[in-house]
Amino acid sequence: MKGKPGSKIVARPSVDLSKVTFSVGDHAVYPGHGVGQIVGIETKEMMGSKFEFYICQIMETGMKVMIPKNNVASVGLRPIISKEEASKVIDILKVTEVKIDNQTWNRRYREYMEKIKTGSVYEIAEVLRDLFILKVDKELSFGEKKMLDTARTLLMKELALAVNKEELHSQDEVRAIFGLQ
Repeated sequence: MKGKPGSKIVARPSVDLSKVTFSVGDHAVYPGHGVGQIVGIETKEMMGSKFEFYICQIMETGMKVMIPKNNVASVGLRPIISKEEASKVIDILKVTEVKIDNQTWNRRYREYMEKIKTGSVYEIAEVLRDLFILKVDKELSFGEKKMLDTARTLLMKELALAVNKEELHSQDEVRAIFGLQ
């Protein structure tokens, strides 16, 4: 699917994070860190009040994060995307005719980093696609290469849980971006 230069596929996850609850064993996405698994739910007493926390272990690093149950929306902890949302992500990755902003690499880096920090799978897909396209035309800076790897890792884990591997491998454009054989 090719888009017009500068066109964007705009899609937002359809989940109200303030109503999301997780159970032990559920997968969740923690913005900036990627896919994790809820390994526990603990109650802690602080200053005379009891608070419940999700314990989320990030798959990529093994790091454990405690997220207050009542702060899920503010930190952006969200469930893995659906199969339909994964299709939208794949559509974003397939758009090859996009206008890459001609700003300096460090300005572009800051802009892309903000997109990654949102935790939005669609924003991360745009960063990955744009950096991949940019890489074809010119040498990426060290920071941009690292960001490309980060975006690739964040997306790959989630897409692998949302759709089957054969579906990802069958898409030539996606296979090239992820370096799949």
